[in-house]
Amino acid sequence: ATGLHGRVFEPMASFLNDQFRCVAVDLRGHGLSELPPITGLAWSGMADDVLAALNDDHFPAGPLHGIGHSMGGAALVLAAARQPDAFRSLWLYEPVIVPTDDVSLPDGDNPMSQAAARRRERFDSLDHAYENYRSKPPLDQLHPDALMAYVEGGFSSSPDGSVTLRCRPSTEAEVFRHAAASGAWDVVSTLELPVAVVRGRPEGVGPAAFAPAIADVLPHGALIERPRLGHFGPLEDPAAMAEEVAAWVRAHP
Repeated sequence: ATGLHGRVFEPMASFLNDQFRCVAVDLRGHGLSELPPITGLAWSGMADDVLAALNDDHFPAGPLHGIGHSMGGAALVLAAARQPDAFRSLWLYEPVIVPTDDVSLPDGDNPMSQAAARRRERFDSLDHAYENYRSKPPLDQLHPDALMAYVEGGFSSSPDGSVTLRCRPSTEAEVFRHAAASGAWDVVSTLELPVAVVRGRPEGVGPAAFAPAIADVLPHGALIERPRLGHFGPLEDPAAMAEEVAAWVRAHP
């Protein structure tokens, strides 16, 4: 998801590693991925990153099962539309794929980008960062292990012990500004592979609200509802979400 990184899936992957090989990707400007000065943050570039990773020798030969959350789900859709033989199926938790007639998330500056730009960038220590996030929404929703994975993988350390977000607030804000214009809605209906669209509690606006429309236009889409979870479902209940992913993958060999 925007602002997060691959390591947040460690708790969920821990329930899957005995059955599958799990590989996570840090998209540009997130986690350990660098952001060269001339690199753009349009979501088409996130799909470039997914395909670059898939075509690298570190990944097993495809087609693979793609598991995506929020922006990561949209990036997988964009990548699958460009390279259909790369994926066997997709399992997407509240992908940010905005229908063209939905105005709740406008193109350009929006409430999500404004909130991201105000994020605190530095803390005195990792422990301080963890305690800060544990007590405030929205990251207080995360399972403690997922939150710890986010903190441990999301900060760089200074000699004085202080830590700085690797995905800078300005980067996160710019990514959110491109959400509505990702292009994912324009191609999602062209996917011929099985796609699960999972949503948590129905909300008036946002990714949970988009989910039924996304599932409806998919040729082989399935809408799965998990109302006890919020937008961070895979990070809120890693064990249950891993069980669902495993069942989905086994059903689509």
